[in-house]
Amino acid sequence: MHDAAVRGFASDNYSGVHPEVLAALAAANGGHQISYGEDAYTERLQHVVRGHFGADAAAFPVFNGTGANVTGLQSMLPRWGAVIAASTAHINVDEGGAPEKVAGIKILSVPTDDGKLTPELVDREAWGWGDEHRAQPLVVSITQSTELGTLYTPDEIRALADHTHGHGMRLHLDGARISNAAAALDLPLAAFTRDVGVDVLSLGGTKNGALAAEAVVVLDAAASEGLPYLRKLNMQLASKMRFVSAQLLALYDGDLWQRNARHANAMAERLRAGVEAGLADGSISGVSFTQPTQANGLFAVLPEGVADRLRTSFRFYDWDASRREVRWMCSFDTSEHDIDAFVAAIARETSAA
Repeated sequence: MHDAAVRGFASDNYSGVHPEVLAALAAANGGHQISYGEDAYTERLQHVVRGHFGADAAAFPVFNGTGANVTGLQSMLPRWGAVIAASTAHINVDEGGAPEKVAGIKILSVPTDDGKLTPELVDREAWGWGDEHRAQPLVVSITQSTELGTLYTPDEIRALADHTHGHGMRLHLDGARISNAAAALDLPLAAFTRDVGVDVLSLGGTKNGALAAEAVVVLDAAASEGLPYLRKLNMQLASKMRFVSAQLLALYDGDLWQRNARHANAMAERLRAGVEAGLADGSISGVSFTQPTQANGLFAVLPEGVADRLRTSFRFYDWDASRREVRWMCSFDTSEHDIDAFVAAIARETSAA
């Protein structure tokens, strides 16, 4: 029903399911397994997650990233709790109000030019404890890699964790693109999560080759309460959980998560290099980048009218239409041919601008 040769740069959610993940689903499909997580695949997933994040880690598979974030954060907070997050955070602008409407969580957002929080930025909202008129800031949530494609270093996360814990708060990490971050940093997953003080995280799968598979991973049991009940309450408990867990196993019980992420990052690097080469030799004009390209996303400002003309062949989204800023995302299945064709189109359209 669609042309499988068509590629775009709108989202890494546009890509299909990696063949190894599809094979894992097929392999898990025979016979009967106990439902609701008492299956062999979900049990194996616990061992794999502990291998990545430490002996105390516990994984709770869910269907999607919003479900992972909402359920994980809800388990970290009392009813009166609030979350400090960057103004660009997915939980603040891209989850349809689910943290507020489903979980009853107040988001205290902080403007940041690069999508990253610092201890100083956290302190803009880290106040008012004991004031019954203010939602109590009890969790700080960061995203790795961020919604602007930038990365936290382990030292930056350690500084945030120490600062957060020093205030009696907890640190949550939205890891929808955690694999891209690990690949870009060339670090194991624990190095910028468990080892530097993250308490609970969302483990991404869908953006990196899965069909509908994410997980809440608890690194400090004292930071989370009631997750088994909240997962059911939030309609994130899979009856046939083996098929969610099998996908996460296909990615993380081996190196597929790294291979996919490294490829997506490399394609983003190729795209940026191609545009910058065109700017240098004059074949591309009027394009500028607003963020460093550190993972698999690029943010660029285009000349008037160019974005709409490009979108007749390559789909992508406006990020800030008021300044003609767009976002380009690369995926595990983005090819060098896709990149080169897109760079050629950018050259063609900007020369006509």
